[in-house]
Amino acid sequence: MEILVVGTGAREHALVRALSLDPSVTGLHAAPGNPGIGALATLHAIDPMDGAAVASLAASLGVGLVVVGPEAPLVAGVADAVRAAGIPAFGPGAAAARLEGSKAFAKEVMAAAGVPTAAARVATTVAQVAAALDEFGAPFVVKEDGLAAGKGVVVTSDRRAALAHAAACLAKPDGRVVVEEFLDGPEVSLFVLSDGAHVVPLAPAQDFKRVADGDTGPNTGGMGAYSPLPWAPAGLADEVVATVAAPTVAEMARRGTPFVGVLYCGLALTSHGVRVVEFNARFGDPETQVVLARLATPLAGVLLAAATGSLGSLPPLCWHGEAAVTVVVAAQGYPGAVRSGDPITGLADAEQISGVHVLHAGTAWRAGTGVVSAGGRVLSVVATGADLATACDAAYTAVARICLPGSHHRADIARRAARGTPA
Repeated sequence: MEILVVGTGAREHALVRALSLDPSVTGLHAAPGNPGIGALATLHAIDPMDGAAVASLAASLGVGLVVVGPEAPLVAGVADAVRAAGIPAFGPGAAAARLEGSKAFAKEVMAAAGVPTAAARVATTVAQVAAALDEFGAPFVVKEDGLAAGKGVVVTSDRRAALAHAAACLAKPDGRVVVEEFLDGPEVSLFVLSDGAHVVPLAPAQDFKRVADGDTGPNTGGMGAYSPLPWAPAGLADEVVATVAAPTVAEMARRGTPFVGVLYCGLALTSHGVRVVEFNARFGDPETQVVLARLATPLAGVLLAAATGSLGSLPPLCWHGEAAVTVVVAAQGYPGAVRSGDPITGLADAEQISGVHVLHAGTAWRAGTGVVSAGGRVLSVVATGADLATACDAAYTAVARICLPGSHHRADIARRAARGTPA
């Protein structure tokens, strides 16, 4: 089977890498991909937001599956266009992708499905925001309703900062925000595959959203992740399937908009039990990098089963016993205005370390120079090891071998977890 992966980031590089290790995959394509993906797949320079172009490319290539990676093409209906062309697609249609495209819609679905989540108020004016902030109290949680590349959420004890973020979101066309009660406890990411009726959980992971060590600084798209979670309660995945994923998938089917793809369940393990922080309609980045590094079951058949309604017939997934850690190397200025075009060296040296592979995100190829930075999060350095401490050491040894002028990374990814406590 040949497969087309849509997207440009480290998540898509992780997917392509995992698919390349599957003996059932005879050819890989990516649109538009990046230089790292280009080492494993044929790249096609098309707009990933153009559903008709993606469907036409898939048809011309004769692929048996299209995997849509990022949220923006999903919300734009790219998976719909592919399915309309008669080609299996892994990823929800536009109607189902609203679970990520609108936080207010996700709250509505959770309420209908009886899914435990934070109390929330939808606001379209600053006055409504102020009232909600006063109702819930500090710490204040304000979320932009639409897509914001993981950077639309502010959690702060500064009421003025919360109001300022809300005002900036509301100033956008059709702007609205969701104000929520703060959820205590560590956060967990759990990906659950769905074919519209059946659900299959992957291994839990934890990511690090703040830019700096000690969870300080502004939110980012994610600065690192690890799996497994030695401190998490036994049976967590089964509990999330029973109380969160299965009810949500059933509610989406009841509405006539079945959810096909991966439901990213962002969870808080609070003093009152598991609560949903957010849903995403696709694999998360950087958690995908560590989850797929641990998956022993060949990936292509699993994704195809989800795309074709046959997840219920799959045998249980198998997992490597090793731990996995990923550290994101970001460009100067990230998560603000970033500098691009800096040369990147040391990638081959980093991958000489046992258990390490480097995934490209914001990179480009420049003739005469080689790989250069071309985005905020530039690389994901992934390491596997016998335990989290071993994987951590390998990841940071590899990061030290990579040179990207002005770059930065967190130095504390998975360090506390290696000692048995959540981040």
